Amino acid sequence: MANVSRLPIASASRAIRHVFIRDLLIDAHIGIHGHEQGKAQPVRINVDLAVEDAAVLGDKLDLVVDYEAIANKIRAIAAAGHINLAETMAERIAETCFEDARVKTARVRVEKLHALPGAESAGVEIERVRG
Repeated sequence: MANVSRLPIASASRAIRHVFIRDLLIDAHIGIHGHEQGKAQPVRINVDLAVEDAAVLGDKLDLVVDYEAIANKIRAIAAAGHINLAETMAERIAETCFEDARVKTARVRVEKLHALPGAESAGVEIERVRG
C-alpha cells in the first residue's frame, strides 16, 4: 500500500499526537451497482488523526484517543446497513472520530478491494478539520 500519511500529523511544537489505524479490513455492504447490492464486499480502511497531546498521560487509556474504540465504531458503521458510496462511508468515519473533542484533524481512506478488475483497490481519501 502507498504511504497514506504524506504530511506529518504529529507535532511537538503544536502539542499534537498522531493516532492511526492501518489497513483495517472489514466486510461492508457498499456500492451503487447491481452486483454490489445484497452482499458484503471487502473494504480496507486507513485513519490518521491529529490529536491534542496530553502533557501527562499517567499510562491511562482514558487520557488518550482509543484506536480500538474507533475501530469498533468503524465496524458499527459498516454493520448498520448498506452504504452507496465510499465517500459516504469516509464521511461517517470522520464524523465518528470527531466525537472525541481531542481530535483536530481526521484523514480517512476507504478502499473497495474488488471494485475494479485488475486493480488492487479503488476508493476515496478525505481529510476533515474540526470546526
